[in-house]
Formats: sequence, C-alpha cells, structure tokens
Amino acid sequence: MDEESEIFKELVPLLRVQPELEQLCRFGAQWASPHGPEPDGWAPFHIVTAGSCLLDAGERTAIPLTAGDVAVLPHGGPHTVRALPTATGRAVALRVEHRLHDDIVLKSNVEGEAETKLICGRLRFEHAHRNMVLAALPDVIVLAGAANGDAARVARLVELMQAELEEDRIGAAPIASGLASSLMIFVLRSHLETAGTGRGILALLTRRQTARALAVMLADPAHPWTLDELAELARTSRATLVRQFQTAVDMAPVAFLADLRLNLARSRIRASHTPLAIIAEEVGYQSETAFSRAYQRHYGIAPGGDRKARTE
Repeated sequence: MDEESEIFKELVPLLRVQPELEQLCRFGAQWASPHGPEPDGWAPFHIVTAGSCLLDAGERTAIPLTAGDVAVLPHGGPHTVRALPTATGRAVALRVEHRLHDDIVLKSNVEGEAETKLICGRLRFEHAHRNMVLAALPDVIVLAGAANGDAARVARLVELMQAELEEDRIGAAPIASGLASSLMIFVLRSHLETAGTGRGILALLTRRQTARALAVMLADPAHPWTLDELAELARTSRATLVRQFQTAVDMAPVAFLADLRLNLARSRIRASHTPLAIIAEEVGYQSETAFSRAYQRHYGIAPGGDRKARTE
C-alpha cells in the first residue's frame, strides 16, 4: 500500500549506514573464519560472490549461503562463516595479504582458484543508540540473491563491487563502499517487506491501521496528534489502535509518538548542522528548553553534547 513506501522513506535516515570493507576472502577445502563481537553500532556483513558456505550466529547455526546471498548481523554478535561439511581437500592455514591501494586485506587458504569467495566488512549505523528501528531488527538478516525479487539488481551491484575490488585500482574501495551502501538498502527493504508480525516498530507495518498511524506521525511529527485524530486517520477505534500499538511496541500511540520524535531529532542532530531550536520545532517541541530536557532524560546527554560527540 502507499503508506508503506512513505514509511520506508522516513525510516531510511534511522537506518543510514557507512560501510567499511575489510576483507576479500578466497577459500577452498575445509575452512572456518570466526568473527568476534563488534562494538555497539557496528554490523558485520558477508557477501558471497562464488560458491557456498554456512553461517553460525548465536542460536542460528548452519545458515546456508550461496553465490549472490548477503548476510548482515545488525547487532554485531559473534559468528563464524565456514565451509560446507561436504567440502573436500586438505585444510590449509589461512594467510592474510595486504592490497596495494587500500586497507582491504586478502584472506585465503588456497594458491589457485578458490571454491568460495566472499566480500566481508561491517556497517556503522549512524544512529545506533536507542534507535527503535535498529533494535527491532533480528540478529541475522539474509537477502537470498536467487529468490529475491530484486535479484537482478542485487546481482549487478555485487558484480560491480567484485570487479572493482578484484582489479585493485586506485579508488576501488570507496567505489565499492558506495555500492555496498546501496546494497544494504536492498537488504533492509527486503526485510521490511517480508518481516513477520513480531514486535517492535517493524510490527507496526504488518497492520494497515498501525501502518497508517505511523505514516502520519512520520510525515508530520510536529503536529500535536491526539489519539482521536490518529484513530480516525487509521480508520479504526481508539481502543483497537491502543491495543495494536501496545502489542507491537509496548506503548500507547501518543507515548510512541514522543519516543519517535526524539529518535527523529537525534537522527537530524547527528547528521546535520541544523540549529537545535529548528530541529526542536520540526519534531513538535514548543521550546528548545523543553526539547533539551526531554532529550537529556531519554538519551542521558544534551542535544548539543550529542552533536559534538558525533563530530569528534
């Protein structure tokens, strides 16, 4: 429905990421590549460009990945990428080589052609702390290249990334990083479109009533929305809307709106130089003082201090 596209447009700033490419992996025979936990706000990803492998992450083990698949771990948990049990050949210790024009390293255990190839890195979510959208994402998101409706587009992005990185020319890393940023939007969009009922802000997308209410909140967060107005626009009763919001986000609609305003404000504070007074007005606060107090209570830091910490 139309509301979903509008909602996604508004959610994108809260999911803005900066990719950091780290490794080109070339594996054969039996191999395993363990990864420790990442700092808050960092999400590792693995793009399979050839062959197949398995991903073990927390309680989810042996997640199959094949060429064209992209796996993202939004919460940065420890995990291991490894060979299929059917892989044959003698295991060889992994070696790491540095590239000529960037900081990406080549990790390999083969001398000739590799059976499995990956592009590995991590994403930094710009607005990770108390980001209600990020918190709602699962531990692992897999975009299956072959089965996805965006398969052809994803394949082209992966091919371009691989070509740039394989040639190891000047500027390859920033070009590939830009492509990775677009690729991650595909991953997040696919997840939003296929997310189950679950809980959290994404669950609001699964019902027309809550999706409509969320759309108008995001479209005009400064409006002093009342429960009556939201229920009318959602085309449902007040009681039904409250019950659905409580089920999805453990908050009534108006309380959720207050939380959402601060999330939107933080996104704008940390991504722009817009004066705080203007941002406060844009998200519905009558004064910068009231906004600063609410912000301090919610995030434990004043708006100005938060912006300064982001730029240091």
